Amino acid sequence: MIGTLRGRLLSKRAAEIIVDVQGVGYEVFVPASVASGLPEQGVEVFLHIHTHVKEDSIKLFGFLSPHEKQVFSTLLGVNGVGPKLALNVLSSLPGENFRQAVEAEDTTALSKVPGIGKKTAARIILELKQKLPSMALNLRDAVFEDALSALVNLGYKKAEAQKALEKAGKEPDTEKGIEGLLKGALKELTGR
Repeated sequence: MIGTLRGRLLSKRAAEIIVDVQGVGYEVFVPASVASGLPEQGVEVFLHIHTHVKEDSIKLFGFLSPHEKQVFSTLLGVNGVGPKLALNVLSSLPGENFRQAVEAEDTTALSKVPGIGKKTAARIILELKQKLPSMALNLRDAVFEDALSALVNLGYKKAEAQKALEKAGKEPDTEKGIEGLLKGALKELTGR
């Protein structure tokens, strides 16, 4: 399996690129957000790769971050969602927008993606509601997890505590460490 690619960008189209890695050109399918975030042709690129193997083909799907790759892989676990549809989802609802649509159970937003109807949107929401990682803190550290655990033990709902911790973590004046993070989150939760 190919996990990452580093090479020179040979060509770039809306949904696919070709990356030259030491003389071998790899065709990589990418969401629109990735294609627009890539440099000009001839410049070195680094992509996180999902290798999709079928009986008759091997396709590479590229992403700029491990988080995007993880969301793509998670989407493939939904019954009826293949790589093309998963790519459409990430092209139409890039980054945090997709996670927010799933958490808000917004079937209307998901139904706007080409190839997704109301039933498929509802299935995606049902199957992924608790599985998607938060992009705001995609590399959660032990301090965040400890603070989240402390807030849940105090009686706050996990989603509510998570949102408060994410807001507190973005504040520039938040003290470092678990104490500062908890203090900021508690201010968010109590409205003070």
